[in-house]
Amino acid sequence: MGLIVEAIILGILTGGVYALMASGLTLVFGVMDIINVGQGALVILGAYLSYYLQQQWHIDLFLGLLITMPLMFGLGLLIEFLFIRPIKRDRTMLSILVTFGVALIIEGVLNLKFTANSVKLQAWYITGSIQVGNFYLPYIYLFGFLLAVVLLGGLYLLLYRTKFGFSLRASMQNRTAAQLIGINVEQVSAITFGIGVGLAAAGGMAYGATTPFNANSAYDLISRLLAIIIFGGMGSLSGALVASVGMLVIEDVTAVVWSPVWASTVFFILLVVILLVRPQGLFGKMEARKQ
Repeated sequence: MGLIVEAIILGILTGGVYALMASGLTLVFGVMDIINVGQGALVILGAYLSYYLQQQWHIDLFLGLLITMPLMFGLGLLIEFLFIRPIKRDRTMLSILVTFGVALIIEGVLNLKFTANSVKLQAWYITGSIQVGNFYLPYIYLFGFLLAVVLLGGLYLLLYRTKFGFSLRASMQNRTAAQLIGINVEQVSAITFGIGVGLAAAGGMAYGATTPFNANSAYDLISRLLAIIIFGGMGSLSGALVASVGMLVIEDVTAVVWSPVWASTVFFILLVVILLVRPQGLFGKMEARKQ
């Protein structure tokens, strides 16, 4: 019983980090109809940036986010301007090809710079732990979860308490109507994409602190992130949060009570069952967003 409780706690804490990584992916889809399959590569890029700052400049991982998140935000603006904005027709389908190409470029650069060897971020709060009941919980899981809460809370305030958030939500509901009332949809889209990539930097740091990674880790990661936003409902931030926590809890509990080999498989089986019953996901809407 103690192992199951531990698995649930770890699943909830890790799920918060996955929600952070998936939030940018679902936000971009909601506003732009873009499926950014390069999000996994961007997360790994964020992890490597934290690794580089730590190795070369001895900058703490969390303090390093003050550098990596603005850098990644700027990269997101550049990617949107060069690769996403020129797509005028069949945006959803073509975006898969375009962002996959971006992912390949990032993967190639990372392999050239850091080789294919796996690395893991290091800090005292990664190796240190706190006793919770009968088991020890690494500080990084608590800190990573708190980071996710702070950033996702900030994202919520941005969406629902600012003029930009109103423009963003209007663009999500109806792009044409948003343009008619004077909203610069292209500018909103660019900033939204930048925010999604900036969140990938934070998610990458938390991911790299708990999991060894290399450039090829992006493939497994993007499959999980896509499953999360499909499970929760495309374009739904609350759905991404619930699906992330649910996915990680299911995996961790399955690994304890059954077998680690079946941990991921059980989640994907449940994903298929839910989509057969509710194709739009847990919090998604059946009708297509108006253009």
